[in-house]
Amino acid sequence: MIFWSVAAMGHAFCHSLTQFVLARAALGLGESGAFPASIKAVTEWFPQKERALATGIFNAGTNVGAIITPLIVPWIVLHFGWRWAFLIIGAVGMAWLFLWLGAYRKPEEHSWCSRQELETIRCEIEPFETKVRWASLLGRRQTWAFLVAKFLTDPIWWFYLFWLPGFLQTQHGLNLTQVGWPLVVIYLLSDVGSVAGGWLSSFLIKRGQSVNVARKLAMTVCAGCVVPIVWVYHGMALWPTVLIIGLAAAAHQGFSANLFTTASDMFPSRAVASVVGLGGMAGGIGGMLIAKIVGYVLQETQSYLIPFLSCGSAYLIAVLFLHALAPRLQRMEFSSEQH
Repeated sequence: MIFWSVAAMGHAFCHSLTQFVLARAALGLGESGAFPASIKAVTEWFPQKERALATGIFNAGTNVGAIITPLIVPWIVLHFGWRWAFLIIGAVGMAWLFLWLGAYRKPEEHSWCSRQELETIRCEIEPFETKVRWASLLGRRQTWAFLVAKFLTDPIWWFYLFWLPGFLQTQHGLNLTQVGWPLVVIYLLSDVGSVAGGWLSSFLIKRGQSVNVARKLAMTVCAGCVVPIVWVYHGMALWPTVLIIGLAAAAHQGFSANLFTTASDMFPSRAVASVVGLGGMAGGIGGMLIAKIVGYVLQETQSYLIPFLSCGSAYLIAVLFLHALAPRLQRMEFSSEQH
């Protein structure tokens, strides 16, 4: 987090494209550890039946910045210049780090965790805590199930982040300041979807469904909710467009909350962060590809048809791959030779 905050503030001191690219690369390197660490923390603090909901809640928190950004960053840029936007964001990240370091402890070390709560959490944690080698992880179909699902779906979120402002500007004539409120609505709906998607699978498990059925059913429901986005390119009115995109973004976050949780369902606790990190890499590669592909498609066709068709189908394809490669979401066993 320190590295990320420094990298964010470092953008303010860039004076060339090369410097800016290097700063952006450092920012990406710094932020890459956030989700692996977060999923690991959820695994340490929550029993299996509650993890998807916990993941959905923290995942919803990531949208708070996305909600605030279109409201305050244009104002900061217009009144103080773009450099101050990076300085302020980096400083906020640094402040949050000190709050986290002061508050976070493992359950067995935290005064707020009762003995009963600790027993509930620890009853599902493996007694053998030796690190699992990456080569062992990459040799498992379950790892590739997670990686493929991330590769297919993470780029859709990057598409929303980077292309939606341009889409709203070109298709609906919104300028830099006007585009803020539609984006706020989309990200608020994303927060609701993140929590609701995590709640759904946790609710199903508490009602007696297997982890396999609960996670995959929740992801299938979310995948179905994305499908209507294929029609927004037709040029419908602004707010129906915003609501449909908001539904798709909410479904993405609900899908993501459950997909992240499958890592703790299938792998030992010491391997969860590694698997999530590999998945983040796969999603990042997909994000780089979609940036190039969407730019090329828009240049050649002047239409958002293909990008939105891809958004509408990616999650259903991801569920099929996940089920084919991990049909039961069984916990992996690693022999002593594989540690």
